Amino acid sequence: MTLPTVILPGYLAGAIAYRDLEQALKQQGIPTVTVPLRWQDWLPTLGGRTVSPILRQIDQTVRQVQQTTGATKVNLIGHSAGGWIARIYLGDTPYAIHPQDSPETVWKARSRVHTLLTLGTPHTSQERWTRKNLEFVNQTYPDAFYPDVRYVCVAGKAILGARRPGAWLAFNSYKLTCGEGNCWGDGITPIAAAHLNGAKNLVIDQATHSPKPGKLWYGSPELLRQWVEYLA
Repeated sequence: MTLPTVILPGYLAGAIAYRDLEQALKQQGIPTVTVPLRWQDWLPTLGGRTVSPILRQIDQTVRQVQQTTGATKVNLIGHSAGGWIARIYLGDTPYAIHPQDSPETVWKARSRVHTLLTLGTPHTSQERWTRKNLEFVNQTYPDAFYPDVRYVCVAGKAILGARRPGAWLAFNSYKLTCGEGNCWGDGITPIAAAHLNGAKNLVIDQATHSPKPGKLWYGSPELLRQWVEYLA
């Protein structure tokens, strides 16, 4: 039986942006659902605040998929910030690092997840607004933390960061993420930050960060075939 897959959108992204990826996976015979986020659902998380509202929607979606399909486990695809948020969702430790977080809230979803596949996820960051959340993730669940979950981390090699027109955004984003701007990445996330020790780490040439018309990204049909096998 092919396990169902749940897509976790990236920061400030809504489910609609992943419609083509969802359909492409369904055409591969993989039942797929995207967490039904809207961009405005991310607003309460701005400024490094709690991502609990996103975690609740992930949990509701995973449970609904399990109920509908009868599957005991699902695969998760976390794009961008969705990848490190998924690592919180897997965890057995209370996510209670903000005043509004309940110390009793523990998601313990590792038993529901077979594979966590991340696409262009900044698993580390030096940016001050994300540092608190990511320090919790990496101190509590370092690397490919759970041996009973398969971790697959996909990085893009599309843009070399540099202080020149066309590469400034990448340079600044890479530097905020890993401390080095002159490196390769997907235009937002450098390769060095997109991988985890102990995971199956992939680098895909020409993969840019986000789904945009006319640009290759992780979910483009030409590139998807390089990682879809890990959902089998």
